[in-house]
Amino acid sequence: MSAPSDSARTVTQRYCTAWMAGDLDTLLTCHGDDIVLHYFGDNQLSGDHVGKDAAVAALITGAAIAERELLSVDDIMVGEGTSTIVVTERFTRDNESHKVTRVLRYRIDGDHFAECWLYDEDQPVIDRM
Repeated sequence: MSAPSDSARTVTQRYCTAWMAGDLDTLLTCHGDDIVLHYFGDNQLSGDHVGKDAAVAALITGAAIAERELLSVDDIMVGEGTSTIVVTERFTRDNESHKVTRVLRYRIDGDHFAECWLYDEDQPVIDRM
């Protein structure tokens, strides 16, 4: 069942506020138990991560590989049962640092993210990092 745009706006804003504040507990409450993360590219996280446990494991793995720093939430767009967030992040690994624009598109079910597609401005940099 699709969420009305007010619900989509609420969960997306809650997520962005928590992300900017570094509030991991609230971030995780925004993900539904059956969330599916779709990561593109050619790296060890590429592919689909099905279920909250798999999604959290992918996030933990990524954080162990490269340091991520949210620099800004640049745009939030909300539709009927969907939202899109454009962010700028810095990735640092082995004294190499890159600033990257990322687009996260969500399908929302009720008051949770049910599915996420992650698009990176510079996929080769993400794959390398």
